[in-house]
Amino acid sequence: MKFKFLTVLFLVYFMFCGSRVVSQECTTYVNPFIGTSNFGATNPGAIAPRGMASVSPFNVSGKQNKLEKDSRWLSNPYVHENTFLTGFSHVNLSGVGCPDLGVILLMPTTGELETNHLKYGSTYKNEVAKAGYYSTTLEKYNVKVETTASTRTGISRYSFPKGEANILLNLGLGLTNEQGASIKIVSPTEIEGMRTVGSFCYYKPEENYPVYFVAKFSKPADEFGVWRKPRTYKGVEAEWMTYNGKTRIMKGYKKEVVGDSIGSYFKYNFSEPTQVEVKVGVSYVSIENARENLEKETQNQTFETVYKNTSSQWNNLLSRIKVEGSSENDKTVFYTALYHTLIHPNTLNDYNGEYPSMATRETLKTNGTRFTVFSFWDTYRNLHQLMSLVYPKQQSNMVKSMLNIYDESGWLPKWELNATETTTMVGDPAGIILTDTYLKGIKDFDVEKAYEAMRKSATQLEDNPLRPGVKEYWSNGFLTTQNRGSVSTTQEYNITDYAISLLAKELGKKEDYKKFSKQALSYRSLYDDNLKLLHPKNPDGSWYEPFDPLAGANFAENIGFIEGNSWQYSFMVSHDTKGLIKLMGGKKQFVNQLEKVFDSNQFDMANEPDIGYPYLFNYVKGEEWRSQKLVKQLVNQYFKNTPDGLPGNDDTGTMSAWVIYSMMGIYPISPGEPFYTITAPMFDKITVELDDAYYKGKQLVIEKKGDSSGKINTIKLNGKSHSGYFINHSSLVEGAHLSINLK
Repeated sequence: MKFKFLTVLFLVYFMFCGSRVVSQECTTYVNPFIGTSNFGATNPGAIAPRGMASVSPFNVSGKQNKLEKDSRWLSNPYVHENTFLTGFSHVNLSGVGCPDLGVILLMPTTGELETNHLKYGSTYKNEVAKAGYYSTTLEKYNVKVETTASTRTGISRYSFPKGEANILLNLGLGLTNEQGASIKIVSPTEIEGMRTVGSFCYYKPEENYPVYFVAKFSKPADEFGVWRKPRTYKGVEAEWMTYNGKTRIMKGYKKEVVGDSIGSYFKYNFSEPTQVEVKVGVSYVSIENARENLEKETQNQTFETVYKNTSSQWNNLLSRIKVEGSSENDKTVFYTALYHTLIHPNTLNDYNGEYPSMATRETLKTNGTRFTVFSFWDTYRNLHQLMSLVYPKQQSNMVKSMLNIYDESGWLPKWELNATETTTMVGDPAGIILTDTYLKGIKDFDVEKAYEAMRKSATQLEDNPLRPGVKEYWSNGFLTTQNRGSVSTTQEYNITDYAISLLAKELGKKEDYKKFSKQALSYRSLYDDNLKLLHPKNPDGSWYEPFDPLAGANFAENIGFIEGNSWQYSFMVSHDTKGLIKLMGGKKQFVNQLEKVFDSNQFDMANEPDIGYPYLFNYVKGEEWRSQKLVKQLVNQYFKNTPDGLPGNDDTGTMSAWVIYSMMGIYPISPGEPFYTITAPMFDKITVELDDAYYKGKQLVIEKKGDSSGKINTIKLNGKSHSGYFINHSSLVEGAHLSINLK
């Protein structure tokens, strides 16, 4: 009996995340600095899974920074190469290509009060970033800054030296295009206020909206006040009053300020080195909710307690997938990617369930989680498929959030951000995600409402915000050069229409199935047999000339395509790859043309249109080795345990999802359809814990055997030979053992 007890104790103590039997947790393999360079647009700040609040170092403001003038660097609050820090922002985006948020900046300083960020900013050293934690030392002040976060509250701990100290709250700085704000000092330990944000990608400035906050300090200030650039106003506790709902400032002292470029300060004079903790609760509904978020999530909790809880949340989610074998760097790339996929979509609702509705911003309430930041042009390709496989409950709540948005605004989201529709990018991708989720067996949502919403966005010919050019699309079958990105937008609409046809078939809607499955192939009218590529057409049906298939690479302007050229789009017909093979004259011609994309350096790993290309060789028997070789090469070339370890913008986790799947050895090559294509895994063994509320199986195990440098020789599913390089989702989630044998 004693021996059994010791054995169990030994196994519990040596829980592993990977092949090394050690007491490490999966969070030890997270490096938040990955993606903070090379336009990855991630930041190393502290955040809880799907958190509303995050505390990121803000180093993109100041002439000392070499890269400030490049607007692409200003889509996120932190760039690894920069050296001048002006505070720590409390609402941030991760891996996006346009600026917004990055506001509510706290900054600790010492000595005489200074409110100009270009003067009080500092260089920094000794950076440490973990899942749910960030720290650095401000060299100018010798102040150590540590940050962590709960879902809706950011927590900072400042270790001040002896002497004069200040904590500044700057509402003038941020990534957003707006500056309107308000501040009220409630007491020597509390500040409340609001900051206006919005205009993502500088679109729709009329849809600006407020983010509210309450900041609580662990020690009362000796002196406090506010500023409106450039003047400061000292505040005194007893010298203000509220009368008839309005605050009266007495004897020339101010505790409130409204306008642009405003801030507040708390001053201290410490007789010995002292730590001050600051908790900042945020809300998109009200100051009262921000205060409740702070109190409910962090009241009576120390910095260490909050960090421990958040780290545990991260580890619980990350450990849903365990990997064994390969290098420590590979594990870090893998788990950091998984970490990045669990940031967005993130939480919009407050602790009490309230959130701003789409369109009107009326306060509504949810019993679950209302998600936001739906970057669907990116994430429909692989991220939501990963959520369905590993975190189906989260994916279900995301779908329900999408349908709530439809109820509130009349339309499904396209690129939704904090209850505003930015309409960024092209296509109508929400329907792909709805179909993909349902066909994967996640059915605890109103599928008839989902279908109604999908069909509306596809067929409403007038006043349709989701499908510009929809009338021409249905009359011609495709878009012409009178519409932006005519070819690529046609392709995007086609992929969605195919998804609608799949769901129509599933629901027994036969006429719709015929209609949408036919329309989904209309891209074929844009196929130029002479070029073996897609080619824009004029409104009269003639080919657009002169046409350069190379034009548009590297985000250059061109006719017919969005963020890419014809080479980078012509194979983006994931729903009809077999049809494309026939268009190109057969398998040999298809392989030759696809190989040219890679041989001529037209493949762009940093952007979405061609993200599935490396897997397309699997459609041609005997050529699957090309996919295996390419995927491994691309993973090793572009994904690294370094700040520049992403190929470019992470696009709210899309690039990270790509590398997760690629390292696991499966990929959802046709969004909307419930199957994967197979390649060689980069780990010896991958174990996915399945959610028994949605799937019959307990685990999906993918195991690699044989020479890691070799090609796939045989594939076995549950010990039996599996033919081909495609496998159904249902086969995997019943509790499968997929053995991939290399030679």
